[in-house]
Amino acid sequence: MSGETQARLEMAGITKRFPGVLANDDVSFAIKPGEIHALLGENGAGKSTLVKMIYGIMRPDAGEMFWNGAPLKASSPKAARRLGIGMVFQHFSLFEALTVLENIALGMDGGLSSRALEAKVREVLNAYELSLDPHRVVSTLSVGERQRIEIVRALLLNPKLLIMDEPTSVLTPQEVTQLFKTLRQLASEGCSILYISHKLNEIKELCDTATILRGGRVVDECDPKQETSKSMAEKMIGGDLKAVAKGTERTFGEVQLAVNNLSLGRGHAFGTALKDISFSVHGGEILGIAGVAGNGQNELLAALSGEQHAEADGVIELCGRPIGTSEPSTRRKAGLCAVPEERHGHAAVPDYSLADNGILTARHRRELVRAGLIKNSASHDFADEIIAEFGVMATGSKATAGSLSGGNLQKFIMGREILQTPEVLVISQPTWGVDAGAAAFIHQALVDMAAAGSAIVIISQDLDELLALSDTLSVINEGKLSAPMAVENASIEEIGLLMGGVHGEPSLATKPEASHAVQV
Repeated sequence: MSGETQARLEMAGITKRFPGVLANDDVSFAIKPGEIHALLGENGAGKSTLVKMIYGIMRPDAGEMFWNGAPLKASSPKAARRLGIGMVFQHFSLFEALTVLENIALGMDGGLSSRALEAKVREVLNAYELSLDPHRVVSTLSVGERQRIEIVRALLLNPKLLIMDEPTSVLTPQEVTQLFKTLRQLASEGCSILYISHKLNEIKELCDTATILRGGRVVDECDPKQETSKSMAEKMIGGDLKAVAKGTERTFGEVQLAVNNLSLGRGHAFGTALKDISFSVHGGEILGIAGVAGNGQNELLAALSGEQHAEADGVIELCGRPIGTSEPSTRRKAGLCAVPEERHGHAAVPDYSLADNGILTARHRRELVRAGLIKNSASHDFADEIIAEFGVMATGSKATAGSLSGGNLQKFIMGREILQTPEVLVISQPTWGVDAGAAAFIHQALVDMAAAGSAIVIISQDLDELLALSDTLSVINEGKLSAPMAVENASIEEIGLLMGGVHGEPSLATKPEASHAVQV
């Protein structure tokens, strides 16, 4: 850290209200030059509202912000960027029909030519060892690749303060290590970093200070290196954090999902072809599928959910019934539900109410439609049930999906599928951007669901999550699936080698510090 004592950014008594919600209540904290400062809190604790005010997207109702000791008057993101404030959002502000380079150009305030901008982009990519083709169309990229665009765009601004909202939620261990190296280098050069993450082991490893929010108020400020992940999580939730209880004497039933030599061509020019994939999942079993983003995870989920058809019916079997060419609605009726990795626009429609988003996938299994007509009372009751059961912070079933924080929307989507009690549940990134308490709740719900006899497939880039939940683990790389291994016999070194392929060196050769129940 720099030896300067003047705060780079100071928040003094910041208060922000929305109809029916006090998002921030008299919040005060400061960030010094060269400091990596964590902002922690449950979903809905007020973190996103605070950083939007810093970045000029909205203004506080009360209190003051100071930039290098002077009042901060950033009336817009462009004004914030001129001051040297950069931000990497959790939900990407990208145009899918444009290329990587075109999206980066839209976020730049200067008048660089396309050739000069591409040279700068490639310089950043090389300096930070980020793999990204500037000429790829964004719609063809995985979530992890899209996040790299946001990071590159922010770094091109040479920021004095860099705000990072869940930057590692879709990164591999190797990519996280490289990102941390980059952030430490930026901090050593005097850049302040405001770091938001639910992965508390990252906070311990990376951050100098942590400000903890609960219910919109600051409840503590601490040195993460002097805390445990559990202690920080409990400060966030204001109570004890329960570990996921996974029974030791678990038995599996009959095969619920069988995939037999599934091969599919690339759906688009930059897609990943699936090559002779075979696996089976029994009732009561949780199969984890690990892999680096962009190796066929989205294509596999699309094939299993019915968004993309297999070549023949018998390639995919649900409880012994061939469904390889069936439509998604037919598969749902038969007992297969799925959750894609992208919340906004794929798993949920942002402008629809929560009740309407419930109807989209649960209309048959929860009997929300009769004779082609929506049963309004039943659909609102179902949405209210999800909100209550999964602790979704929302104003009610009429709230739009887009009004929820990312973590709360994820809880709603997961609840919507779990409460349909399917025979098979396929999920991609089940706790992406979800806080420690909510992640533990979702994990317990999945374990309980398996214990009740459902077969579950979890596609995740979070190895801690897969090791904590899965009974069996496979790795997908360049569209090929490795042979399954029992989780109790798996090592990070072996998994990293399988994940790596042409993507880099294997992961760390030791198992993570603790259970993913506290996102460590």
